[in-house]
Parts: sequence; structure tokens; C-alpha cells
Amino acid sequence: MKHLLAAAFALALASFAHSADATKYVALVNGGKSRAGHLITTESGGKYKVDYLFKNNGRGPELKEEYTLAPDGTFARYKVTGATTFGSLVNETFSRSGDSATWKSTSDKGEQKVDGTALYLPLGSSPQAFSVALTALYQRPDRKLPMIPSGTLTVRKLLDAEVTRGAQKQQVQLLAITGIGFTPTSVWATTGEKPRLFAYIYPGFLQLIEEGWESNAASMETRQTEAEKAMLVNFNQRLSRKLPGATLIRNARVFDSERAVLGESSDVLIEGGHIIEVSPAGTSKRQAGRVIDAANRVLLPGLFDMHGHVGFWDGGLHIASGITTLRDMGNDNETLLQLMKQEREGTLLMPRVVAAGFVEGESSNAARNGFVIKNLEEAKKAVDWYHDNGFPQIKIYNSFPKEILAETTAYAHSRGIRVSGHIPVFLRAQDAVLAGYDEIQHINQVLLNFLVDDKTDTRTLERFYLPARKVADLDFDSAEVREFVDLLVQRKTVIDPTLATFNFIRQRDGELSQEFAAVAEHVPPDVRRGFYSAQMKIPDAATHARYEKSYLKMIEFVGRMYKAGVPIVAGTDDIPGFTLQRELELYVDAGLTPSQVLQIATWNGARYSNTLHERGVITPGRRADLILVDGEPTKNISDIRKVALVIKGEVAYYPAEVFEAMGVKPLTPALKVN
Repeated sequence: MKHLLAAAFALALASFAHSADATKYVALVNGGKSRAGHLITTESGGKYKVDYLFKNNGRGPELKEEYTLAPDGTFARYKVTGATTFGSLVNETFSRSGDSATWKSTSDKGEQKVDGTALYLPLGSSPQAFSVALTALYQRPDRKLPMIPSGTLTVRKLLDAEVTRGAQKQQVQLLAITGIGFTPTSVWATTGEKPRLFAYIYPGFLQLIEEGWESNAASMETRQTEAEKAMLVNFNQRLSRKLPGATLIRNARVFDSERAVLGESSDVLIEGGHIIEVSPAGTSKRQAGRVIDAANRVLLPGLFDMHGHVGFWDGGLHIASGITTLRDMGNDNETLLQLMKQEREGTLLMPRVVAAGFVEGESSNAARNGFVIKNLEEAKKAVDWYHDNGFPQIKIYNSFPKEILAETTAYAHSRGIRVSGHIPVFLRAQDAVLAGYDEIQHINQVLLNFLVDDKTDTRTLERFYLPARKVADLDFDSAEVREFVDLLVQRKTVIDPTLATFNFIRQRDGELSQEFAAVAEHVPPDVRRGFYSAQMKIPDAATHARYEKSYLKMIEFVGRMYKAGVPIVAGTDDIPGFTLQRELELYVDAGLTPSQVLQIATWNGARYSNTLHERGVITPGRRADLILVDGEPTKNISDIRKVALVIKGEVAYYPAEVFEAMGVKPLTPALKVN
């Protein structure tokens, strides 16, 4: 979704025969312990070739790029071919002759007149595009670079550093690039008149660094984290509104999340970050330093996103969308602890975070987050670490050894920790439920129960393509399906469907993604352009029709589970904020009422994150995590996008203001606090 940046979020290094003059980068994951893919750039006679391969967690892009540069450092000609992370084809070209620029990709094409310097922004490039952008930016005195088709790149220096390789030393600089996506992007560059990419570091996940200089990556990450922290503190200060003393929210229709009903107009008094009193409108006798006239808006508990992988810059989109609690479902442990610490200290714009500890098994397809274990002893040590660090839940992943699943689950339960996750390879969902799972992530993991055998390798892309092909033919009224749903009900197994993100199985190049259609005209141009790109390989109309039918049946199955009594929680695993809004709409499509859906996004979120004692319902004693919504979300769930005010404890946020700071056109006017 972030085009130029997307490749850099998932890189790896593999063995490759290089030419002597190639510029080579090493991608380190798992805290610098593991390598996985390659990025090699060669230049000959003014022609550049890039070879980029990434395979991690059973998936990743494969790209070949060729380009030439104009005198101003921008692309004169550009071509990329290959495949995306989920297998759709990449075939994109760009050329400029004089003031005429033309481009064509699998999802769009265009031609426009360009006056002066402008850089084409590819949809599917490797991180080598950073080097081109940096060099071109530094040929501009104002450090501003127009982009094609639209937008402007800017850059500013955050800090200088010295790196070493044996006796060799060189100076590098950390730069913040803006104009791509929603937030600044930090990039390490060489110095001089024509800087180029030296390293790209995504703290806690990826260290992409020029080969030979790997020993510097850890210290560079530490310095980058501190520099970004200063930017984040400033960002939070600009957008937060403190609420000292007592605040009275007057004339609000309060949603009763426990019973899923909308009440009459009420007054809600909050103080010290908690709800003090809820009374019929006009009857409160308590004094308040400020009054917020809700003007009959709907007052909801703050929403829960029960499936995120949060980064430090993600909080703005979450908060602006009314999400005050986020459950993180797998991250770098130390990075997550630091993020949670900054949120608790009030220096980071971020929902409250509930942490689920990631536990994976060792394999060539293993995801390198959290703990990667080989045996029961290591699994127990991972559970102990999560328990000692306050994680209420663990998430088990694809390569986890099936032989120790039941024992690991029992041990986690003995320590008071919930267990959820993907279904370990060569098992079915019912096996995981019988082994003690409290929850299953993703609708594909649920429906693979009826599609796999003991030889199906669900660590590969088959875990996506098999449901896309086969769910269309499933008989949900069959005895096998009914018995499985009954098992879920009996065991009270929670399902986290993440339906919205699975829209990608039916997404065709050139068609606007239904996941984000409602907000497409509100987001930055480069983000919007990505909404037309496919991720799955869909070669013809017949395949698309089948995948479409499978996706619609996935939606239907969530409705069937809910009506049977299976607990549902609302999670996303995609772009913050906007994805949850679509997720809730899809539950209505599945047959739930808007009020039932709002209950899932509030009461259920609190209940199954073990936080119901302090949030998820509007009643005295609970935290004042509240949102005021324009419209009638209990009748039209799409009105959940119209969040006018967010209160998180003792701080208020104006969603319109937060959105504008991230390049997003507001979805509804802010309700200001006097």
C-alpha cells in the first residue's frame, strides 16, 4: 500500500553471484540475527539494473528493475517486472521525453505534461528508488521534488553519524523524507553533493544496510529510534488537548455496549481520566470546569482493533478513527515494550496497547518476530517471558511444532495466558481448538479446516490461494461444517476474522479496492493510487469470479458463526483505522445489525482482551475512553467513519486535525472542546 516503501518493509538476503562493481545491501531481521533475500544494483554505461528478491514467512516479492537517469537525477526511463508478495504480476514502465511523461502498470496508465524536474513514483519498486529520490532531491536547492503523477517529496536532516568497517570510516546522515504515505520516512544516506541510500531501518523489524557495514546496524537503529522519538513527541504535543479537572459531556446519546442498544440523551461526567457519572440529560448536579455539548451525537466507548502489528507512527490513524485500544498480534518484543512505555507516559500518539506475544517454530518459512522455538522447553521459556512482562496472550504461528501444541497451550493456561494464532502447519483448525486454543486469527485459517490434509503446507502462499479457489464450493450446511461450528460454540473459541484485509483475494489490477473505496478520495495521492493494485495472481475472468464467490462466502460464514453463538472480535491486520471501519461494514453484510457490530467493536474487544474491568462500556468507574460520532451508526454502520471527537483518559483529540496532519482530508468536522 505504500508503494515505494512497501518493498523495504520486507527484505532479505540470499546467496547470489555479483559483479565486482555492484552495490549490494544486506537485509537483517530478527534483531540482526537472520538474513533473507537480496538487493543488488549494477551500473554500466548509464544504465542501471536492480535484482531484488525477498522470501520470508512463505511469501515475498521478486523484482527486476532497469532504468536510466536524466541530467537532473530523475528517471528518464524505468521498467520493473516480477511478482508481488502474494504473487500478482508486476509489469510497469515509465518514460519521459521533453515535457511529456507516460507510464503504464498492471493497474493504471497515464500521460501528462511536466514542466521542469519531477520524479516518477513507481507503484512496485525496490528500495533502490530511495537512492534515486535522494540524489535528485539534493540537486534541488529547496530540497523539494515534484512527483509524477502527483505530490511533492521533501527531505530534512535529522542527524549525522560515523560508521566503521575495520579501519575504514565514513560519514552518513539520517534523513526524514515526507510526501510518501501518511508519515515521514527515515532513511540513512551517504553524504556529499549526491547522497545515495546507505541503509533503511524499520526499528524492530528490518535493517537493510550496505554490505560490509552490518556491524553498525544496531547502533544506527538506536540512534534512529531516538531521533524519531523527538519527532513523535512533537507530533503528539501538537495534536493532544489536555482535560484537567472535570469535564461534562452534555446531551449525548449513550450506546450501551453490554446490551447493544442506544439510550436516550444523557450527560456524562468525566474526571481524572475516568467516568464519574452517567445521568439523564440536564439532571447532573456536579460541577465541571468545561462542558462539551454533544448536540445529540452518539457517544460510544472507544473502539478496539483486535489485530494490529503496530509501529510508532501508526497511532494517528487509529486515534483519528476512534480506536482507543489496539491489540498487537506480533511484533519485536523490545520495540513493543518501548512503544507501550511511551504510550503510558503520554509522549506518543497511540491507542492503549494490549500485547499478544508471538511464538513461532523454526523453519525456512518462519516469521522472525518474538520467539522462534524448536522444542517444548523453549516454548515454555517464551511463555514465561511473556508472563513476566505482562502479556495477557500469546499468538502461535504457522511453523510452530504441532507435536508440542497441546502441552504449550496447557502451560500457557497454567500461567493465566490466553492462546490464539494461526493453525500450525499440517494441522486443521479443529485440532488447534481441541489442543486448547482460545482464539483463531483470520477467516482463511478457520476455513482451511475443510480444505487441507496432512500434506498441505500452509506456510506458503497456498494458505491464501487454496481458500480463494475452494471456499466457493463449500457446503456450509454439511454435517462437517455444522459439527465444526458446534465445536467452536462448545469451546467458546473466539474468531478474529480480519475480513476486510482479505479483500485482496478478489482485488484485480485497475479496479478500486472495496476495502478502501469509501476513503479513497481522502487519502494522499500515492496511497490512493495503490488502491487500484492487485496482490493475488488472477489471470482471467473465470478465476476472478471464483475468488469473488469465495470471498463473499467468507463473509457469509462469519455471519453464520455469530448467529450460532461463536464469539467474534473485530481486527484488521492492514492500514490502521480505515480497515476497521470496513471490517465493521462487512459484519453488517454478514447479517449482523449495526448495534451488534458496535458491541463487537467495544464490549467484545474489552472482554477478550481482558480489559472489560476498565474499558469497553460507558459506566462510572471505567476509563474515559470515549468517541462522539456524527450520524446514526446504530442504524448505518458506515457512519462510524464520522468520528467528531476522541477522548482517551485525560486527553482529547480532534480527528479532523489529526487527519490533516497526516495528509488525509477529514471525514467529518471536529467537535472542539472549549
